[in-house]
Amino acid sequence: MRVRKLTFAALAVAAGLSLTACQSDDGSTQSDPPAASNAPSTGGGSASGSGTGSDQGSDKSTGGSGGKATTAGTGSSGSGGAGSAKGVAKCRTLDLNITAADATVGGDAERTVAVEFMNSSGHDCMVSGFAGVDLKTNAGTVSAKRTGAAATPYTLKHGKSVFFGITYPANDSGGSGARITGLVVTPPGETKSATLPWPGAASLPVTESGGAQVKVGPMGSAGQGG
Repeated sequence: MRVRKLTFAALAVAAGLSLTACQSDDGSTQSDPPAASNAPSTGGGSASGSGTGSDQGSDKSTGGSGGKATTAGTGSSGSGGAGSAKGVAKCRTLDLNITAADATVGGDAERTVAVEFMNSSGHDCMVSGFAGVDLKTNAGTVSAKRTGAAATPYTLKHGKSVFFGITYPANDSGGSGARITGLVVTPPGETKSATLPWPGAASLPVTESGGAQVKVGPMGSAGQGG
């Protein structure tokens, strides 16, 4: 009988422990865990949302440069790169500072002049295709022929440039040839021209047809300085 009474006592103690465990499991005697904080971390590895971006097109890519659009894309000096934005007006002659420089590289079969269109308008503008180019000579005007495929339009930001090349044959004939007295450049789609000093060789060779072939490339066909 003593053994049985001890057994019943042990079962009563075990039942009491089981009841205590159940009360703990249903949360009646436990406190809830603290809520996670939503406050932003101030640790050194956090990223800032106020970073700056690059403008870089020209498109000029000037958008890009030379372009402008480059921006400029590039074939351009900081053109807004190759590419144009919708709603950007074309560059008018008065929007551009137009200059020309000799860009002939030693050993080339043809001579080269690079023409720069720099956007000085104070707003973005777009150029594409070919400019009109005429060389004034003492034997008359020689119009340049287009060569190469027109590139993607250049969106030029203010102060950005795009370049294109004029190629012409060297006068190695030994004769006087046709003396060049000036360069006339008309931006694409414009009727107003700019007359510039000619920076290249002094003369063109004269052929039996009365002139020499002068060629003009599309926007972006020459880089800064050549």
